[in-house]
Amino acid sequence: MSESLYYSIGQFSKMTDLSIDTLRYYEKEKLIYPTRNSSNQRCYTTKDLAWINFIIKLKKTGMDIKHIREYAQLRYQGNSTIPQRLKLLFEQLDNLHQQESHLENNITFIEDKIKTYLQITNML
Repeated sequence: MSESLYYSIGQFSKMTDLSIDTLRYYEKEKLIYPTRNSSNQRCYTTKDLAWINFIIKLKKTGMDIKHIREYAQLRYQGNSTIPQRLKLLFEQLDNLHQQESHLENNITFIEDKIKTYLQITNML
C-alpha cells in the first residue's frame, strides 16, 4: 500500500479531529468500513475522509446515530438507494426547520420582554 494513499487510524484520527475510540465506534456501528493492510491494521483513504466529514456534518444537524447508520447502509448499497437517502435528508431538513421556528419564537419572546422592561424603566 502506498503511504500517500492510505492513512493509519492514528493519522486519520488527527486528520478528522476524532478520537481513535470514536473511529472504532463508527466502524462498530457500521458507519465506516476501513480496509485492512497485510498486518490487519485499519487503513483509511481520502474517500473515507470525505465520508467521515459528511457524517460529522450530519451529526451537527442533530441527526441521530440510528438515522446516520441507515443513511450509511444505503450509501454503501450504491446509487439505487438515492431516493431513500433523499427521504432521510428531507426528514432532517424538516426537523431543522422546526427547530429554527422554535428558536425564532424564543428570540421574539425575549426581545419582547426586553422591550417591555425598557419601556417600564423609560429607557426606550
